[in-house]
Amino acid sequence: AFAASKIPVGLELYSVRTALKEDLMGTVRAVAKLGYEVVEFYSPYLQWTPQQAADVRKLLDELGIKCPSTHNGASTFKPEEIQKAIDLNQAIGSKAIIMASPGPVKTVDDWNALADRLNAAADTLRPLDMVAGFHNHGLEWKPIDGKRPMDILASRTSKDVVLQLDVGTTVGAGADPVGCINANPGRIKSIHCKDWSP
Repeated sequence: AFAASKIPVGLELYSVRTALKEDLMGTVRAVAKLGYEVVEFYSPYLQWTPQQAADVRKLLDELGIKCPSTHNGASTFKPEEIQKAIDLNQAIGSKAIIMASPGPVKTVDDWNALADRLNAAADTLRPLDMVAGFHNHGLEWKPIDGKRPMDILASRTSKDVVLQLDVGTTVGAGADPVGCINANPGRIKSIHCKDWSP
């Protein structure tokens, strides 16, 4: 079924963060040896030099695996900080800069402002053939003044802002991942799957 589907299976490298910190290249090699076809680096990659990013890209090419997206903190999406992420993502072949944590958000206005920041990032990335995105946790499914933050983000962001669906945290929060996919056609470009139950 996997071969017929052509959907590559990857690993969010936060899952092996301790090993990655101790031996980045060796860990990526081990992940590829396990059969994963894509990897997703998370925020510590932003400390890389351009040469380190080039070395990582060389390794990915050698192993025949790809890094289609990266996980980033909310601060990466500030206008004064996004260029470094762009440069490093381009160096490793990533086309999607995903916000993996919204930072301190409490009100509907905070979530609206976050959506606006994602839209601004999308505007910056679009001419580069790149996209901005958002990865949910449980917080996005808890209503504030009757509105779920995930619905706010989905309705307020442009259609090319990727909604990276974490199935585990969605189910853990009592929300319906299939319903989310159906409600946002074309927006779910990648899914994080994990062993999780309510």
